[in-house]
Amino acid sequence: MVLLSLAIGLGMGYVSALTSQVDVPTKHEMKTQLQDVNNSATLYFADGTKVENLQKDLEGKKLSLNEMSPYLKKAIVSTEDSDFYRHKGVLPKSIFRAVISDVTGIGAQTGGSTLTQQTVKMQLLSSETTWKRKAVEIFLAMRVDKYFTKDEILEDYLNAATFGANNKGQNTQGVQAAAKGLFGKNASDLNLAESAFIAGLPQSPSVYTPYTKVVSSNNTTQRGTFKDDMSLGMKRKDIVLYRMYRDKKITEQEYNDAKAFDLKSDFLKPAKASPKEIKYGYIYNLLTEQSRTILIKRLVKNDGIKYSAVKKDKNLYEKYYTQADTELHNKNYKIHSTIDKNLYVAMNQQAQQFKGNLGTVHSDDATDPNTGKAIKVSEPVQNGSVLLDNKSGQVLAFVGGVNFKKSQLNHAFDTQRSPGSSIKPLITFAPAIENGLIGSQSMLADFKAKFGSYSPTDYGETIQNRFVSARETLEESYNIPSVNLYNYIMQHGVSSKKYMSKMGINLTDKEYRQLGITLGGTATGVTVLQQASAFSTFANKGVHVDPYVVTDIQDPSGKTLYKHKGSKKRVFTKQTSYIIKNMLHGVVTKGTASALSYESNFSTKNLFGKTGTSNDYRDNWFIGSTDGMTLASWIGYDNFYGNNYNLESNSTDINQELWANMANSLYAEDKSVFNVNKSFSKPAGVRSYKVDKETGTYTGSIGYNGISTKVNQHTAKSLYYNGSPSNMSYDGFAIGGKAKNYKLFWDNYFGKDNGYMVVKQLGENTKSANELANENGSGRTTGFSNSTNSNESSEVVTNSASSTAGTNRNTTNSTTSNGTSETGTGSGSGAGAGSGTGSETGTSSESNNSASTGDTISSNTETTETPSISE
Repeated sequence: MVLLSLAIGLGMGYVSALTSQVDVPTKHEMKTQLQDVNNSATLYFADGTKVENLQKDLEGKKLSLNEMSPYLKKAIVSTEDSDFYRHKGVLPKSIFRAVISDVTGIGAQTGGSTLTQQTVKMQLLSSETTWKRKAVEIFLAMRVDKYFTKDEILEDYLNAATFGANNKGQNTQGVQAAAKGLFGKNASDLNLAESAFIAGLPQSPSVYTPYTKVVSSNNTTQRGTFKDDMSLGMKRKDIVLYRMYRDKKITEQEYNDAKAFDLKSDFLKPAKASPKEIKYGYIYNLLTEQSRTILIKRLVKNDGIKYSAVKKDKNLYEKYYTQADTELHNKNYKIHSTIDKNLYVAMNQQAQQFKGNLGTVHSDDATDPNTGKAIKVSEPVQNGSVLLDNKSGQVLAFVGGVNFKKSQLNHAFDTQRSPGSSIKPLITFAPAIENGLIGSQSMLADFKAKFGSYSPTDYGETIQNRFVSARETLEESYNIPSVNLYNYIMQHGVSSKKYMSKMGINLTDKEYRQLGITLGGTATGVTVLQQASAFSTFANKGVHVDPYVVTDIQDPSGKTLYKHKGSKKRVFTKQTSYIIKNMLHGVVTKGTASALSYESNFSTKNLFGKTGTSNDYRDNWFIGSTDGMTLASWIGYDNFYGNNYNLESNSTDINQELWANMANSLYAEDKSVFNVNKSFSKPAGVRSYKVDKETGTYTGSIGYNGISTKVNQHTAKSLYYNGSPSNMSYDGFAIGGKAKNYKLFWDNYFGKDNGYMVVKQLGENTKSANELANENGSGRTTGFSNSTNSNESSEVVTNSASSTAGTNRNTTNSTTSNGTSETGTGSGSGAGAGSGTGSETGTSSESNNSASTGDTISSNTETTETPSISE
């Protein structure tokens, strides 16, 4: 006994030491906090303007103990704290355990909290499990026990505790809400079996409640439904009854009768919940969801568990989900976001004004998947857009959808769709440039091609029937050349996965093996946020910054519980990023997004972007970037009820006009966000070569019909990072080119009218070139990706004939000084022989000094490895 007393004394001294710096609330402050059952977090815009208080499913109603069933009070005490009326707020063993655990670092998850401690934890503290917080909990519990009667503490507990989902799938707080939501009666009218069931819920509300929440596919309606298995809740009820019988709170007869009571038939039938009005609905849902996830990860970390393991365990995840959600809805947390109110309003106003132009609103009969009843549904064209600050990764504004009341699905953050051709520069062209496989003017074959059973075509099932440059392929969004290039980089061991994963896009190995991936043929798709974030890598000179929305979370005392820490990764070199930006600028000036040149109210001289359309016009994308921002826009139908609605054939024009309207409004609101006057200065290490425009090689001579002929009529500049152009040759200069393609090219080059460059129409589509141009809206017969969502395309096909493909691949990137020239020579005769000379200039307006850019490349030697970044 003496030793125990000594241990407790030492424990109290230790607790006092840990809590010496704690601001102790007054009795009045404690009373106010303990009795406030309507606490909740507050959400804020970036400037501190309030978005909304988190709304509870059911506002707590405070009852006195006299308004509660006597069975309920006895049940709670017996099951949660049988010594409640005998201890002083804490049990001696809790103090001793706190000391041992803090000293040894073992057992931070130990239970045994008294009802007083649980009340303090719910109303005065966070749910973290550090022992300093536990010491504060013990200290405050003893103070609460000193200030208030046992019945006052019990009353506060029963009014504040959470009891899981009710028959409408709503979370309940307080015994009155639980009694009404489970049994349709007041807490004062609960019988013994009902009281025991409710008393058993707080230990794990989501596990023991008989209901689960069901949300409609468009997130607009919520209802409850019975769980298939209620056995855990029933067993828990029986445990409570046994403890009441053990504590002599009920007789044996009462115990047996309550166990035999048919509780399942006593539960309310599932019903639909009434929606609540929220002004900034998409922001509200987004910040709630992301804050909850942050708190879950924090709780999991404090408990020494890996978040990945929790995600795999449904019951464990539900436990932490409920715990985090309870904190959000019962604590006066302050959650600050990156969302700029003015930009958000401006962007969404434009989306609302333009929604009538997005396409047909379809109405149809459907079957509600939750109820099985016939319903009328309306399917509008949806929009998801994201405005991202390139340097910080902050989401400044977004459009979640065209009508929050009809669809609460966040199309900017949660909808995963095929990216179409917008993925080409990310997954194919940038890796090819990074690894020295192509320059901007390298030639790619756009002839009829077959890879196993896979036969890609360009827009409208056409084939250009010629060689096209890498630059033009991106500008006009040709498909066949892109597939040829993806097949080529895979043959050369280049892993697109390495780059994509660093940019936050995670696809499967199987998807990467499918050639259709370069046209957006993914199994699950990507989100608008992922696309915007990935494209911002190019604006950031090859560095990817993780996007984020929640900046910090503070508790009622002002203590910061969470603060965002930025994460940066070097993905591409700044040289590769510059070349890609240079090529994608052509998309805006003369390619598939050239309409933006006159639709934009700001200078587009430093704007670059990419269009994308998935198979049958199911999705349309445009992602545009300046030095300061990236704005991504997607449009398409949800097709929630098994419909197969597609966009109009001029959806690219529609989406670009929407993008321009949003961009113009955003620019008018805050010009500094765009930084349109910041040019993309060429870094040292980017080499510009004078090449033959038709072959992408050095100019030179070839043997044609036994005669050596000089080929230098038309030249162009080709930008390289690693590698350089190859010498002029009869064949092998184009990736994917075949012998018959080269013969067709040279015969045409030397005057034969043989159909080279005449666009071929395949399949059932027999539209004329003019009709295709009218659909495109830009006077061209190209510009759309005819990709597939199924990703059922051929895997990589070996083609040794195209191993050189017009590029001399360097394994070392040796930075050259201004004015350096490089000459290549060769000789030969007959078909396939040639010679060439060329020059290279390394003029640069940007120093290679890392101090000026903030991103230091660790090594200039590179083949397929990505250099690291020093932050």
